[in-house]
Amino acid sequence: MFPDWLHTIAWSALLLGGACALFIAIDVSRHPQHMAVMNIVWPVTALFGTIFVLWIYLRYGRLATREAFDSANRNHQQPPSKRLIPFPLIVAKGALHCGAGCSIGDLVAESLAFFFPIVATWFGWHWLFAEKTFAVWVLDFIFAFALGIVFQYFAIVPMRKLSPGGGILAAVKADSLSLASWQVGMYGVMAIMQFAVLRPAFGKIAPVDSPEFWLAMQLAMMGGFATAYPVNWWLIRAGLKEKM
Repeated sequence: MFPDWLHTIAWSALLLGGACALFIAIDVSRHPQHMAVMNIVWPVTALFGTIFVLWIYLRYGRLATREAFDSANRNHQQPPSKRLIPFPLIVAKGALHCGAGCSIGDLVAESLAFFFPIVATWFGWHWLFAEKTFAVWVLDFIFAFALGIVFQYFAIVPMRKLSPGGGILAAVKADSLSLASWQVGMYGVMAIMQFAVLRPAFGKIAPVDSPEFWLAMQLAMMGGFATAYPVNWWLIRAGLKEKM
């Protein structure tokens, strides 16, 4: 059993993430983003980024609403999201866009392996990995990569007006490094939390059906953001990834 204080911290962090995500979800339903996929990105990333993501959304995300773009077009002006968002925050939006697909992919994969343990066996548990966690991480990567490419596809195709085939190729080219770097950071922090903090301190790692696991996942996702950020900086500077 984990101590009550850790249980309280975990639930508090999760509820904070849920509250931030709910606030943003309501706001984007009233003021949709010009780039439709960002209506999903913002609330999903708020689940782990909490106050940090909420601040970015309130300060800069609202500059990219459909209303703001339409108003700028009527006045023959450049949209405010292109004029007023500094480059470091453009990079942050790009990294969060990548992280949304990764987050949903990880959530689906972890839940699938929990409810159907045979899935972990298919990906190496018992015959390749003694620890189930590592087998699930293989599944995590597959889901995260696939959904990340889907998110990038729906961002890049409208901006470049690409065909479906061209859009898939461009999405893979734009986001493969970003997705891989996100997962590296996520796995690294998750490994530290599970095997270097929780197991030595409490005798076990956090199971998927515990708030402690999802607290660790919140921290891991921020680790993913940290490792994906410099990669996104390079991708955007190099013109391989569009500015969000």
